[in-house]
Amino acid sequence: MANSNGVEGLHVWSSPEGGCKIDIGKQIFCNRSLNMKNILAVGFDMDYTLAQYKPETFESLAYEGTIRKLVYDLGYPPELLEWTFDPKYMVRGLVLDKKRGNILKMDRHKYVKVAYHGFRELSKEDKVGTYGNTLIRDSFDEPDYALIDTLFSLAEAYLFAQLVDYKDNNPGKVPEGADYSHMYKDVRAAVDLCHRDGTLKQMVAKDPKRYINEDTSIVPMFKMLRASGRSTFLVTNSLWDYTNIVMNFLCASHTLDGSLSCNFDWLQYFDVVVTGSAKPGFFHEENRANIFEVEPESGMLLNTDNGTPMPLVGSTSPEVLLKGLNKSCRVFQGGNVAHLHKLLSIESSSQVLYVGDHIYGDILRSKKVLGWRTMLVVPELEREVKLLWELRDMRKQLRLLRDERDLVEDQIHHLKWSLKFESFRDDEKQKMISALGELESQRDQARLAHQQAQRECHQKFHKIWGQLMKTGYQNSRFAHQVERFACLYTSQVSNLSLYSPDKYYRPSEDFMPHEFHILPL
Repeated sequence: MANSNGVEGLHVWSSPEGGCKIDIGKQIFCNRSLNMKNILAVGFDMDYTLAQYKPETFESLAYEGTIRKLVYDLGYPPELLEWTFDPKYMVRGLVLDKKRGNILKMDRHKYVKVAYHGFRELSKEDKVGTYGNTLIRDSFDEPDYALIDTLFSLAEAYLFAQLVDYKDNNPGKVPEGADYSHMYKDVRAAVDLCHRDGTLKQMVAKDPKRYINEDTSIVPMFKMLRASGRSTFLVTNSLWDYTNIVMNFLCASHTLDGSLSCNFDWLQYFDVVVTGSAKPGFFHEENRANIFEVEPESGMLLNTDNGTPMPLVGSTSPEVLLKGLNKSCRVFQGGNVAHLHKLLSIESSSQVLYVGDHIYGDILRSKKVLGWRTMLVVPELEREVKLLWELRDMRKQLRLLRDERDLVEDQIHHLKWSLKFESFRDDEKQKMISALGELESQRDQARLAHQQAQRECHQKFHKIWGQLMKTGYQNSRFAHQVERFACLYTSQVSNLSLYSPDKYYRPSEDFMPHEFHILPL
C-alpha cells in the first residue's frame, strides 16, 4: 500500500469481509461502535433516504409551487413568478435569522463564521456586532431562527434570501406589515399549501424518473438484509398511494415494454410498512394516534386493536382483513413506535437500526427518545470526502501556513513580554523593538497568505458556504449534530449492501470519522 510518500490509495479501503475495495465516497463512517449481529430489525425512511430526489428538478418544482402560492394565495406581487432557483446555492446546516433576514453558518460552539443578509455578505464588524457581543450565548433555535437541516428546506431558504433582497430594494411592494420574520412565515405557509394540495406528489407520481434518482443497489440491499434473517420495516410520513408509486419505481417493477408497472411486489422486502406516520411524533409512545391497517389494493383503512385485526360489526371474524394479509408484509397508517415494536416483536430498542436523512425528524428523536441505533444518509458526503482526498496537498500547505503564523505570533508574544518585564540596555532594547516590528510585519504577511489559502480551499467545496462538515478549523454545527446523534453515517442508503450484514462498525479515535482515512500527507 505504500508509495514514495508512504501512503497510497487512501481513497479506497478494503472490506475485511470480502477483501473488496470500497470507494471512500461510499464508505459507512462510524461515530459509535455498532455490532450488526445485535441488530434484529433494520428500518428505513423513504423520502430523501431510499428515494433520493433530484435537486435540479424536484427542488425546482417545490420552489415554483411555493412562488405560485405566495403570489396567488398570499398577495405577493406577480413579478415573483419570473424568479428562478439555483439548487446549488444553499447547503444543509445553515441557520436562518428570521428577524434580521440573515443566513448563517456556524461552528459546533455556535459561533457565527459566515453570515449573509439575503445575498449580501456581512462584514466582519457587522457579524461580530450582531452575533458576538452578548454576555449570554444565543441558542439560535426556534422561534427566532429556522434550521435548514433537510434537503427539502434548501428551496425555501433560497426563496427567503430572495425575498430579503426584494424587500430591501422594493419596500413598498411586499404585503403591508411584512417584515423579514413575517415573510419567512409566509414562505413556510406556502410550502405547506403545496404539500396539502398534493401538487408536488402528483407531478412526481406522473414521472418518477424525472424527479428521483434510480439506485440499482437498493433491491440487493433489501435481499441481503432479508437473507440475514433480520426484520425490515419502512416508516414514512407519505401516505400509501404515493409510497406505493415511489417504492415501485425504486424496486424497478417494469412491464415488458419498459414502462413502470405499479404493483405490490416490493412489499416482499418488508415485514411492516407504516405510512402517514407523522414523525417525529411517531417516536413518542405516549402519542395516542390510532393505527389503521391499509388494504393495499383499494387503499382502504381498516380498524385495528393496536395493530391486531378487528372483525367488522356484524361479523365474527376479520375475513375482509385477511384478503389484504396474504403476504408477509402488513401495511399500516398512523400509530406510534409502541405499535411498531409489538408488530416486530422487538424486546429492546437497541436491537433496532433506523436509517433516515433528517437529523431532527428521523435521527435525534429515534436515538434520544428511544435508544434506537441510527444511520444518517448524507448525499453531499460523497463529493465532500472525494474533494478532501483530492485537496490533501492544499490542506497540508494550509496547516504549514497556520503553523508558521502561530510560530511568529509566539515569538511576538515572547518579545513583548520580555520588553515589558525585563531590563535591557538601550541598544539591546532598540534592537528588540526593531525585531518586533519585523516580526509583526512577517505575521501580517503570514496571516494574509493563510487567509487567502483558506478561502481558496473553502471555495473548492462551495463558493459561499465551504465545507459541509467544517467551519474554518472547527466542526460545523451540522457535523456536530451528526457526531452526537448518528451512530453511523454515509452518502446513500444502498452503501449498506457493500458490507457484511454482520459487520462490527468501530469508530476512529481522534478525528471526525470521514476525515480519519484522508488526513493531509
